[in-house]
Amino acid sequence: MDPVIIECAINGTASKAVNPHVPTEPAEIAADALACIEAGAAIIHNHIDRYGVSEEEAAQRYLEGWRPVWEARPDALIYPTVHFGASINYEHLVPLAAAGMRVGLTDPGSVNLGGADADGIPQGDFVYSNTFASIGRAFEICRNEQLGPSLAIYEPGFLRATLAWWRSGQLPPGAMVKLYFSTERGYLGAPFGLPPTVRALDVYLELLEGCHIPWAVSVVGGDLVSSDIARAALAQGGHLHVGLEFYGGDRTPSNPVLVAEAAALCREMGRTVATPDQAAGILGLPKGCP
Repeated sequence: MDPVIIECAINGTASKAVNPHVPTEPAEIAADALACIEAGAAIIHNHIDRYGVSEEEAAQRYLEGWRPVWEARPDALIYPTVHFGASINYEHLVPLAAAGMRVGLTDPGSVNLGGADADGIPQGDFVYSNTFASIGRAFEICRNEQLGPSLAIYEPGFLRATLAWWRSGQLPPGAMVKLYFSTERGYLGAPFGLPPTVRALDVYLELLEGCHIPWAVSVVGGDLVSSDIARAALAQGGHLHVGLEFYGGDRTPSNPVLVAEAAALCREMGRTVATPDQAAGILGLPKGCP
C-alpha cells in the first residue's frame, strides 16, 4: 500500500478558550504548520481570522502565514478553506494558486450545521450551501489553476456528486476524498452525516468501489486515532485527517501531538508515513513546488 498521507486541519471554529494550542495569527499558523510537517503531516489546512473581506485580501492573509512555511519547506502542501465573503465561494483560490499553492478544495454538497439544545435537538438556521453551479465553478478553478482539489465529504450525497464528475472524466487531477464521520457533537454541536463506525466506513467504500481516488477518514467532534475507523481505514489503504479543527476528545493536545499520534498508529499498522513530496506523487498533483 502507498505511504499514509496525514493531513492536519490546524484550526477552524476551534478557539483558544477551549484549547490554548489553537493557532490563529499568521505567525502561529506558520510555526504550527512547520511543527506538524516535522511530526509527519504531508498536508496542512487552515482558516484565517478575516471574514467579509475581498478574495484578494483573504488570499494575502493566508499568505502571511504560508510564506514562512514555504521558505523553510518548499515542498509544503497547504491550502485554505472556502471564502466567506458576501457569499461562500472559491475565487480566492486563483491568487493563492498564482502564489504557489498546489492543493485546492471543493466541498461538493450542502448540509445543515448548527448547535443543539439541552435535549439534543439541533438548533440554528445555517445551511452550508454549495450548489451544483458553485461546485462546478470550484472544479473549473482547480482545472484552470492546476490545483488538486481536496474534497470534504460531509454526507453521502457529497460523494455521489463527486463520483458523477469523476465518471464524466471532468474531475480535476490530484483529487483527494476526505470522509467526515460525525460524533453526536458534530462540528458546531449537532451531528450530521454518518457516525464514526466501521459499518459507516463500509458504506462509503461501497460507493467508492472501482474508483481509485485516494481517500482519508476524519472524526468530527471526536478523536480519530482512538476510533475503530482509523485502524480500519489504514488496513484498507486509506489515509488520515486529524487536527484541532475537528478534535473533540477530553484532552487539550496540540496539532503536532495529534499528528505524531497518527504517525505512530500508521507505524503500528505496518504502514509508512508520506512526506509532502510522496503525497504529491500519490495524489498526482499537477503543479510543482512554489
